[in-house]
Amino acid sequence: MYPELFHIGSFPVRAYGLMLAASFVVGVLYIKHVVERDKKSFEPYLTIATLMILGGVVGARLFYVIFHLDEFSGHWLNTINPFHEGQFGIAGLNLYGGVLVALAATIWYCRRAGLSILETFDYFAPTLGIGLAITRIGCFLNGCCFGVPTTLPWGIKFPEGSIPDYIFHNQYIHPTQLYSSLYGLILFLFLNRMLPRKKFNGQLVAFLFMAEATFRFLIEDVRYYESEMKFTLGGMSITYNQVISVGLFVTGLAIYIVQRQRAAVRARSVTTG
Repeated sequence: MYPELFHIGSFPVRAYGLMLAASFVVGVLYIKHVVERDKKSFEPYLTIATLMILGGVVGARLFYVIFHLDEFSGHWLNTINPFHEGQFGIAGLNLYGGVLVALAATIWYCRRAGLSILETFDYFAPTLGIGLAITRIGCFLNGCCFGVPTTLPWGIKFPEGSIPDYIFHNQYIHPTQLYSSLYGLILFLFLNRMLPRKKFNGQLVAFLFMAEATFRFLIEDVRYYESEMKFTLGGMSITYNQVISVGLFVTGLAIYIVQRQRAAVRARSVTTG
């Protein structure tokens, strides 16, 4: 755990913020590479990347606040104020909240600009893997998004005074941040390889939705959450993220089936024509 990497004067450079910024930069450079490789103008995709970044941060913060209202009760300005408790920065983000708002902003812009929504999502799909691979390292250094106790040999202990130590004391816990980072790297490599070989628009985003939903649903069982993020359904304790995961998987499967069928129909019409 190393939440502050270094200082520039009296200004602390925090690990999570630096990793988040790095993931944005790498993601934008990746988009520039792939769209120019396909002889497309980078300008509209840069606009979309900006909307995704802004929408992602706003959505992630909004969803975190919604699920932690008690934390901000009586001092609502802290939901957007980066200067409080003697530190600079806004702590507390929800990944799925950011993804949903970023998707909505992208759909709005694509319709306005006359771009194919699914083709655009295919280009951006690998960047989610980039984001996870980099920012989850920031989570690990920051000591957030940690796991529950485990007896597995790769369990880790966070230092005294950290939030994981406060909750679980001297127990070894799952390094869920590293699980997610490794998954993000594998996801990026797979989607990057798939992009120039895809058979129809929407193939990458469909796979992304199903893969992300499956991974997130499973990792929730070994990741620590506050009681506000959980509820009971049919006698089982589940998280709100798991509910979203189910919807995400169904959406990805529907996109895959519909777009594959449409591609097959177009192929048959070309053949018979």
